[in-house]
Formats: sequence, C-alpha cells, structure tokens
Amino acid sequence: MTDDFAFPEEIEGAPLAGKKVLIVVENLPLPFDRRVWQEARTLKAAGAVVSIICPKGKGFEKSYEVIEGVHIHRHSLPIEADGALGFLLEYGAALFWETMLAWKIYFTRGFDVIQGCNPPDLIFLVALPFRLLGVKYIFDHHDINPELYEAKFGKRGFFWKLMVLFERLTFKAAHVSIATNRSYREIAITRGGMDADKVFVVRSGPDLSRLKRVEPVAKWKNGRAHMVGYVGVMGEQEGIDLLIDSVDHIVRQMGREDIQFCLVGGGPALAQLQAEVQERGLADFITFTGRAPDQDLFEVLSTMDLGVNPDRVNAMNDKSTMNKIMEYMALEKPMVQFDVTEGRFSAQEASLYAAPNDPVDMAEKIVALVDDPTRRAEMGAYGRHRVEQELNWQHQIEPLLAAYKKALG
Repeated sequence: MTDDFAFPEEIEGAPLAGKKVLIVVENLPLPFDRRVWQEARTLKAAGAVVSIICPKGKGFEKSYEVIEGVHIHRHSLPIEADGALGFLLEYGAALFWETMLAWKIYFTRGFDVIQGCNPPDLIFLVALPFRLLGVKYIFDHHDINPELYEAKFGKRGFFWKLMVLFERLTFKAAHVSIATNRSYREIAITRGGMDADKVFVVRSGPDLSRLKRVEPVAKWKNGRAHMVGYVGVMGEQEGIDLLIDSVDHIVRQMGREDIQFCLVGGGPALAQLQAEVQERGLADFITFTGRAPDQDLFEVLSTMDLGVNPDRVNAMNDKSTMNKIMEYMALEKPMVQFDVTEGRFSAQEASLYAAPNDPVDMAEKIVALVDDPTRRAEMGAYGRHRVEQELNWQHQIEPLLAAYKKALG
C-alpha cells in the first residue's frame, strides 16, 4: 500500500488567507467527527482561522481547546435524544449554546462564514442574525432528515412535515450547499430549490494518511478461523437486527461455527442489540466493542476477512453514502451489503450485493466470500485502488475550497 497521502499542512497559494470560518456541529464532538475534522484541517491549511462549536462527548469533555491550530468550543447536552420530547430537549439546548457561543466567537475571534452541519436542519437559526452582518452561510448536508425520520419511526405525519419545512428553510438560508454525494446534490437542487452552481459534492473520503493497516490481532477472532467486521452506529435504522438474523442463519442453518462477527460502534440501540444476541444464544459468535478508540478500530479492520453493511434498503439509506464502506475499501477489505444506489456507486466491484433486506441472501453471500480468498483479494485490491484514485480525502479538497470561494464571492 502506498504511503504518499499525507494530509496537507499548507495549501499552495493559501486561497482562504485572511478569512475566518465558524463550523457548527450538533450531533458529534470534534475531532471525533472525522468528516468535519478533515474539513476543518483543510480550511486551516488553506489559510483560514477556523473555530468549531460542537457538543461534549466521552473523551472530549473540555469546554475549549486548540487542536492543530483549530479552536474547538464544546457545550453540554442534557440527554441523548430518544423520542419526540427527547429530541426537542436536545435540539433546544443545542441551539441555545450554539447561539451563545457563536456570538462570543463573533465578538472575540470573528468569522466571515458559518458552516452548519446537519442533523438537525435547525442550525440556520443560529446563522440568520449573522447574515444581516454580511456573514455567509454554507450548509454541509450530512443527512436527509425527512427520510431519516421516516426510516427511524416508520411513519410520516406532523413531525415529518416539520422536517420537510426545516430542510426547505435551511436551503433557502444557505448561500452555498455542500452535498456528500450526487443523490444529495439532486435533493438540494430539486427539493431545496438551490441553483446547480451553488451545490458542490464533497464526499466523506477517508484520510489515507491516518487510516492504515496494522498487524492483525487474534483476540478479535475469538479463536475462530474467519472474521466479518462491521463499523458504524448501533441504531434502529442501521439494520443490525438483519445482520443478527444472518448470523443466526449461518450458525444454525448453514452449520458454520468458524466465523466470528465483530461489531465496532456505539449508539442508542446497543444495549437492546446485545440483549437480543444474548437471548438468541449468539453471544459467542458476535462481539460488540462499543465506541472504540482508533487503535481498536484499525485492529478490527485489519484482522477481518471482509466487512458487512446491513443498512436497510429504504429512501434514507438508498441515497446516503456510508463511511464504513470507504473504510473497508481503504483497508483493502471486500464487503457484502444490500443493494442501494449510493452504496453501489461507492463500492462497485469491491462488494457483493444481497437482495433487499434479505438476511438469508446476505448470509449466503457472506459465507461464499469467506470461502473464496482469491476473490476477496481481488475485490479488496479493487476497492483500495478506487479509494486511492477517486474517493479519498485528497480528491475532496478542491470542491470544498470551490464551495468556499463561491460563498465568499
């Protein structure tokens, strides 16, 4: 694997010299949010003074610190949202602290641009007063919230309509929008009413200077010959329940007890999923690490034979690009996933595609790939090459800076 993907410390010509940027993130602390951290470091390398507002989180409890020249301001959140009332409390508290900190930063360090990263689609409320002062607003479109709401709660209704309204107002408030893929760009133009020349695709490409293979670690395989890995959120819409069904089929129907499954990540459904695995007698075959440090993540990615992406086929997942796919490909790991538009665009020949939401077909494709090391090696090499040539973060720097130049005129 090549080692010439160093993250730029300085970008030639310093295209954002003299400019000041504020990035607002509600759902993850920095620098844990890898996409936003790569954006922030890139803007800093381009000459900008970069400030970030984000929540506190485990391991990121300081209210203020400077990391790699980026100013990070963190605030507390009362709860981890669950249900309508929980989201109302979380979003209300976040908006309060985001507004207070934004004004504090404006009067001390200052900013010319606010970049709001959803979810939720409410950060435009923080930006609106500053628009009157000549500050530009860039919307960094991470999730399609109407589809996310429907995938999570299985219905539309009043709150879904509210999500549609907030999305429309967000696009209306934005001078420029950054889309994570072509599907999101199309939504910005059609549903959001944005001019095509104001929407830029900046993918969540992996930083290959950071994401590197390490020596495999046998403990993750739990004494078994093969290992399948999952990296991502443990939530209701991630399809982990379908993956558990696949594991059950592999063990009980296919009689395969030589495959360990290792699932890396935290989230609101983690305890429930662990309990289900225990009840079904699969705990010895499925390891949950919870939210893991980078070293554990790299060990799992390096040790596993292949990755799995069990995201359900629905409107949300069909149009979204999942970071786990990029990480599997960066580490030369093939994968199995259900057939969704953006998942297929990213992985192409680095993946096998199971029938929509069919855990039996997913199980059979996992076992077929486990039993074919030659095919795994070919698919892994293809994925790595695709990341190197088209998808890694180096290829996202130009469109990110183009979005800022457009916003700043």
